[in-house]
Parts: sequence; C-alpha cells; structure tokens
Amino acid sequence: MSAGDVKAEGASAAGAGGSVVVGPDGLARPAWAATDPLMRDYYDTEWGVPVRGERAVFERLSLEAFQAGLSWATVLRKRPAFREVFRSFDPDAVAALTDEDVERLMGEPRIIRNRAKILATRSNARATVELRSDGGLEALVWSYRPERTPVPRTIEEVPSTTPESVALSKDLRRRGFRFVGPTTMHALMEAIGIVDTHLAGSHRRGVSGLWKPDGTRA
Repeated sequence: MSAGDVKAEGASAAGAGGSVVVGPDGLARPAWAATDPLMRDYYDTEWGVPVRGERAVFERLSLEAFQAGLSWATVLRKRPAFREVFRSFDPDAVAALTDEDVERLMGEPRIIRNRAKILATRSNARATVELRSDGGLEALVWSYRPERTPVPRTIEEVPSTTPESVALSKDLRRRGFRFVGPTTMHALMEAIGIVDTHLAGSHRRGVSGLWKPDGTRA
C-alpha cells in the first residue's frame, strides 16, 4: 500500500489532521483502516509485521507493483486470485510463465488485467531467481533498512519516499526489476516491517519489535 494511497484514504475518512481514529472496539487506527473490515483486518494482522523469505517478499513486491495507480483495497480483495494464478508467487513457477500464460492471465477477470504489470511480474520473478547467486531478494531488500524510522503523528507526516527507498529502487532496476519506483518501494518497506509508519497513538505502533519509541533501532 503506497503512502499516497494511505494519505488519500486517510484524508477522506478523517478530515483535517488525519490522526488516529478510535473504533468501537476501543482500538486506535488510522482512518484508512478504521471502517472497511478487510482493510482493518489487514492493518491489525499484517501491515508492518516483518516479512521474511524469498517467496513472501516476492509476493509483496509483486502486489505493490499491481497496486500502482489503484487502491490497496482493490489489490487486497483480489489477492486470493493473484495467489492462485501466480502459483503462490513461487518465483521459479512465475519465471517459467509462457507468452500463452500471459495471454491467459489477460483474460482472467479476477485479477488486475494490466499487461505491463503481468509482464513485469514474470520478469521480476526471473530477476529474483538470478539474484540468488548474489545473496537473494530478501537480503537485498532488508539491507536497505534505515537507522531510524519515522514517528508520524498524522497521515500528512508519513513520507512517500525516503533515501533508502530511492536507493533500493535504483538497485532493483539495475538488476532487471520493473515497477519498483521509490514510492512503491517505500510502500513495500512499510508493509513488510522494514520501516514503521504506524501513527503515534495507533495500537499497532511498534508491532515489528524492531524500533524504539523514538524511532531508533531496537
């Protein structure tokens, strides 16, 4: 989920300030996670929790790429179908997709039928396989964990890019990855726990266990 998407959804739901909203259950969340049950469950159980393993990181990278220009809720609702058609995001299986497979996916109404993004998923799988000889995708992505994480009080204080996301984007592009711009890579870093942009006051702040309250490494 991109920071821009978070800001747009948060602004529309929270109005001025974009700070946390206390739900009927007494828990404080950002506005984008406060109403839609699917988004609330994602926020409460997944967003910002450290993700490890090649396949898991590849899945998140792929879904963030499909989200570009769309809402995260759209991707989340289609995630089961994405997992099915992309063979549980096994990089070897996705890398082996043929042009005929791509055409079949373009006719699959349960996913986002964007040819450029489907082709990028295949090429990114192939780049992931190649990366195994140089430490692997997980190690590369996590190597860009910063020394500090933001401590935002409002949605407006959540950055959309960081020097680390810019550097990660450049590194991945150099290795043949596509749809990995700085904003998309920052969204990935937020989603898999590399940075913590949960708002101060949210019941999920600090959930990764990787950061102290002041934003320094734990």
